[in-house]
Amino acid sequence: MYRGVPPPFDPESTGQIPAVRRRRRVLRALLALVALLVLATVVLVEVYTDAGFSPDGTDPRSSRDSSVPDAVLDGGPVLDFRGGTGESGGEPRSSAVPARTVVLTFDDGPDPQWTPKILDVLARHHVPATFFVVGSEVARHPELARRVVAEGHEIGVHTFTHPDLASLPAWRRDLENSHAQLAVAYATGRSASLLRPPYSSFPDALTDDDYATVRAVGAQGYLTVLDDVDSEDWRRPGADAIVRNATPEGGRGAIVLFHDAGGDRAQTVTALDRLIPQLQRDGYRFTTVTRAVGLPPDPPAATADVWRGRALVWTVRGSDAVLRLMWVLLIVAGGLIVVRTLILFLFAWQHARRRRAPSWSWGLPVTAPVTVVVPAFNEETTIAPAVSSLARSAHPGVKVLVVDDASTDGTSAAVEALKLGNVRVVRIPSGGKATALNTGVALSHDDLIVMVDADTVVTPDAVHQLVQPFADRRVGAVAGNVKVSNRHGLLGKWQHIEYVIGFNLDRRLYDTFGCIPTIPGALGAFRRQALTDAGGLSTDTLAEDTDLTMAIQRNGWKVVYQESARAWTEAPATMRQLWRQRYRWSYGTMQAMWKHRHAVREPGHFGRGGLPLIAVFTVLLPLLAPLIDLMAVYGLIFLDRRTTLIGWLAVLVIQILTAVLAFRLDREKLRPLWTLPLQQIVYRQVMYLVLLASALAALSGRRLGWQKIRRTGDFSSAPSG
Repeated sequence: MYRGVPPPFDPESTGQIPAVRRRRRVLRALLALVALLVLATVVLVEVYTDAGFSPDGTDPRSSRDSSVPDAVLDGGPVLDFRGGTGESGGEPRSSAVPARTVVLTFDDGPDPQWTPKILDVLARHHVPATFFVVGSEVARHPELARRVVAEGHEIGVHTFTHPDLASLPAWRRDLENSHAQLAVAYATGRSASLLRPPYSSFPDALTDDDYATVRAVGAQGYLTVLDDVDSEDWRRPGADAIVRNATPEGGRGAIVLFHDAGGDRAQTVTALDRLIPQLQRDGYRFTTVTRAVGLPPDPPAATADVWRGRALVWTVRGSDAVLRLMWVLLIVAGGLIVVRTLILFLFAWQHARRRRAPSWSWGLPVTAPVTVVVPAFNEETTIAPAVSSLARSAHPGVKVLVVDDASTDGTSAAVEALKLGNVRVVRIPSGGKATALNTGVALSHDDLIVMVDADTVVTPDAVHQLVQPFADRRVGAVAGNVKVSNRHGLLGKWQHIEYVIGFNLDRRLYDTFGCIPTIPGALGAFRRQALTDAGGLSTDTLAEDTDLTMAIQRNGWKVVYQESARAWTEAPATMRQLWRQRYRWSYGTMQAMWKHRHAVREPGHFGRGGLPLIAVFTVLLPLLAPLIDLMAVYGLIFLDRRTTLIGWLAVLVIQILTAVLAFRLDREKLRPLWTLPLQQIVYRQVMYLVLLASALAALSGRRLGWQKIRRTGDFSSAPSG
């Protein structure tokens, strides 16, 4: 690759860049830190609030522990320990519901589907009830909590995320109850003195741990409410069974347990519509917990609690919104991957079959003379094999013009030492790669120009094959088939896979649709008139090859891919060099797309069809793809591991099938693909970060300079001779 002086617009040339660079680095670091904190907050809040639970009653306990006083075990379901302080609470006082009095209680809500239906039934029969709400669900549906209170019902807390309080440490138990209290305060403007521990049952089922928990929450001012009768609606035994289970025996009063959330509550709604009229006919009256035991209603919440509740609720809802957006984007990314894979399999395969058919021809053989322009800056290590391979080209009349852009090493000397008659070296003042290429084009006299990087070797027939599409007078530029030469280590193999799949396979697709985005700098051919129409290579972007390719197509020329023209280029040997190269590529591509954005309003296939396709598959999909891995990690830790793993492996299978197709079409051995799963885990993440960093730099308007990639001259994978 190439490094020249910074483009004219680069602020590094102003001499003021050190301070600017420091400020930008600090700003980027802060933005990254904020993004990580927001993401971490979203994950933590979602994990906290989405703790899965089963409805109350599914964890029955039956223990007549000797340490629990008989007065509690044999007493009523309302337990009051509020007379004392500290963890022990006060002396136990239990209360029961008077005869022929029923208190309907509903746990685990509010639920946007079932709570309104239950409220409608209660309103139709003019019956009050007590709702023990889960704080996280109140945060998500505060309007339902408001409706409960507005219609004369009572609210108690059922913790914030529905854990088993007896199994929690004291700090977590306090957090659960206080957060639920704050959510209720925000939603209703009132405090809640009633609490029902999740998975609680009848008083005679209290264990030592349960009893300690009841005493502890009593010390915090809560009145614990258990139940006398369990409708067992959580089992969904049918409406008739629920009615039988919920009917008190012998005219006794009862607190009856129902659920308005935690699953399908259709049977509960039906049973209530039968139970209430039946009990009313039998002389039962309906009331709330506090009225049943003669306690005053809950007072208004403190203003501070309402504001704290507001912050809590908006944190939960904001995290929910972010996670929903991530899921939507994940679905979009997955859909794009599937669509892209199908398109690749269909059109890339057809492209290869059509081009390899015996009947395929570009037209009459092209034998016109060709000038090969090789821009070079400090390429002493690679320039000799590169120029030698070009000078031995089978195409008649090939002339090689090396443009030395003020190299400070022995680049020119290495070329001159070859003593090749068709090779010429021109030294110019430092001006950058685009300037060097424009100089080479200006000094050549041929109508066909081939541009090759100084770290690239080609096959003897590469130049000849590359110019054959010019038999079609509509073709203005041709992209060659570039491969990685140094593919021994893992990094080399991963880049080899990327070149075959991400570059060459995609070029088949884009060639089919007539919208190849980039003629690679390593090997590309141009008609002089197409270069003239495009105004030559520009220094407006860091991806001068992409910029030029798009400009050529906007001027009505066709750009095609010639797979039989093969070249081998040396890829970055270290992760740091790879980052710098891909950062510049990604940034430059975004610059070029932005520069040519007005093409979508111009007549022609490239702007209205090609550019949006490039934007979707080259920018949007790679930006969304990290969500697949991110949500996979989230799912493996917090969701169903089996389902998550199956989903991630399905994406991997798609990647493997695409890789096999690409390697077969490119006639490459499949052996390197054993590293593909590891590439998806490691290498792909680096490319995600590169693209994200490039996108942030582009959005911030930051300008980048050219970067020098250190070369070793490793062309071991290129064919000899």
